[in-house]
Amino acid sequence: MPAARLRFRAALLMLTWMGGGLSLVCGQTPAPAAAAPAFARCLQDLAAQAPQHGLSVDDFRRRTEGLTSDATVLAALDQQPEFTTPVWDYLSGLVDAERVADGRAAMRQWQGPLATIAQRYGVDPDTVVAVWGVESNYGRQRGNRPLLRSLATLSCEGRRQDFFRGELYASVRILQHGDIAPEQLNGSWAGAFGQTQFMPTTFERVAVDFDGDGRRDLVGNAADALASTAHYLALAGWQQGESWGLPVRLPPGYRPPATGRRETRHLSYWRQQGLKALDGSALPGGDRPAGLIQPAGPQGPNFLVFHNFNVIYSYNASISYTLAIALLSDQLRGDPAPRLNWPTDDPGTSRAERREIQQRLLALGYPLGPADGMVGDKTREAIQAEQRKHGLPADGRAGQRTLQLLRSVVPGAVPAAGGEGATARSPASAAGPK
Repeated sequence: MPAARLRFRAALLMLTWMGGGLSLVCGQTPAPAAAAPAFARCLQDLAAQAPQHGLSVDDFRRRTEGLTSDATVLAALDQQPEFTTPVWDYLSGLVDAERVADGRAAMRQWQGPLATIAQRYGVDPDTVVAVWGVESNYGRQRGNRPLLRSLATLSCEGRRQDFFRGELYASVRILQHGDIAPEQLNGSWAGAFGQTQFMPTTFERVAVDFDGDGRRDLVGNAADALASTAHYLALAGWQQGESWGLPVRLPPGYRPPATGRRETRHLSYWRQQGLKALDGSALPGGDRPAGLIQPAGPQGPNFLVFHNFNVIYSYNASISYTLAIALLSDQLRGDPAPRLNWPTDDPGTSRAERREIQQRLLALGYPLGPADGMVGDKTREAIQAEQRKHGLPADGRAGQRTLQLLRSVVPGAVPAAGGEGATARSPASAAGPK
């Protein structure tokens, strides 16, 4: 998860919410083909260098024997939703009523371990659980790609090969150590795995065995995953008892001297400038440094962000991602959802609304498969077809306009369909609280 890891980590979860699903950018992984000569030579070269990375040549070859290149991971490399999706669309599916309700249920289920984790690492349960919710939907969507294949592909093809080679060697070391079984080492196209999505080198550095069973099992053991996340945030400098920040209101016509999470001024300065909390009340007390961010530009919402916002940012270097964690953690804590005025006349949809869009498209005869809230190519193509039919711009976007259009075309209730979104939503975990 950490910094280096998440720059490349993500087309998975968000494609679940924005449009593709943790089963990933490309759906099912294609059947393996014979290894291309260039790819096979690359693996041989990597095997020869294995002793420099704490592995024998034979160990590396044994773990990577028979691997083939997966071209779909290269396509995913440049399609990370944190950087390609409008922030209001990104947040509408990640911080919705469903995820808040599931997160609160998870906090009740894991109350004991979370209390111990908070005492040990000084990180509040709300933030830890928010990371869990955004990264894997509370353990349900951890990624289904074999890590070794994805990382071998990225080590031999595309850009940032040196980075991914380090992650590939770390993956083999993890298997050699026995923390994760080979059949469980699956995750994102970029190599992140587990319930809170660690990159392999981060796993080696940060993961902890919370329950003392001798394994750091971030895949099957939620307690290990939650404790490891808290440990990461603590190492990154989490300040116990401090908030990440807050949405704010600017005085009419005010132009800030600078914006950005690093462009900090003390709270006393922002008070003098006339900034208020979103409800019009005074800013918090004290005189902490705070940066003013405008994630949708000067026409959108404004946020003052403190040190802990930057700590979350280190987990995944994206303002949209960090805001998702921050806003979800506030609501898990019991704060009401802020009324944010995004600069769009077509707001985003929640996962429940995306499932409704798919259900109405299914009622019209489009062969989408299950209505699971994952807006992939088939859903976008069906939306485009309906948009063209009604003389609208065919952008294929599953926004509020599309929802209202389909409600007018297919009036009344529609039956729920199968898929992840229609299943029971109790927090998933392979190991219960200990």
